[in-house]
Amino acid sequence: MTSAPDNETAAAPAVALPAPIARSSVSTDVALISTFAAFIAVCAILPGIPTGSGVPITLQTFAVILAGLVLGWRRGGLATLLYVVLGLAGLPIFSGGVGGVAVLAGPSVGYLLAFPFAAALAGVFGGLALRGADRLMASSFAGRFGDGIGRAPSAWRYPLLVVAGLGASFLTIHPAGIAGLMVRLGISLPEAFAIDVVYWPGDVLKNLAAAAVAVAIFKAFPDMLRSRR
Repeated sequence: MTSAPDNETAAAPAVALPAPIARSSVSTDVALISTFAAFIAVCAILPGIPTGSGVPITLQTFAVILAGLVLGWRRGGLATLLYVVLGLAGLPIFSGGVGGVAVLAGPSVGYLLAFPFAAALAGVFGGLALRGADRLMASSFAGRFGDGIGRAPSAWRYPLLVVAGLGASFLTIHPAGIAGLMVRLGISLPEAFAIDVVYWPGDVLKNLAAAAVAVAIFKAFPDMLRSRR
């Protein structure tokens, strides 16, 4: 008898490939959200610099923007929202070691309520910045060194993340803060704006620091860059 045709082997069912491993999970999301909410709380209760308006200069903005840049818009926004909710529930984690809904009657209410939106917007802008950094680095090195796709675009990431953080801060925190000052202090828009300007130099420095820390985190933990969302 002749042997079976060789094409019987080809007809055998293909071996199923294992499903790709998910780079993120619910437990990971919960851990990161909780960790950054706690980090924001720590930055908030550290002694701040008093100002005449009753709204001290603290590290809250640094932590809020960092959460958005590192975690992405969804997880960064949720981490900051968790911080705000826990503080309003009574935990003494707001600036000055206070908590509870009574803070909503204070002049800092606009800044506080804008934090989740600032983190989410920083996450959106941060994602655009990171993708733009990849494209800029690829085009920059492609002509000079050949294929530049695989090179780490750290040089482009930092300035673009700084712009992302500043954009998120000045589009959310400062307008809301000015509105809160006007409502709670009963002052005019120019007066509230003059008070808010006091925070601008510190805000710029905090965004510079947040971008630097974000770049360092992405360099040390590349999975954080791939899984931000």
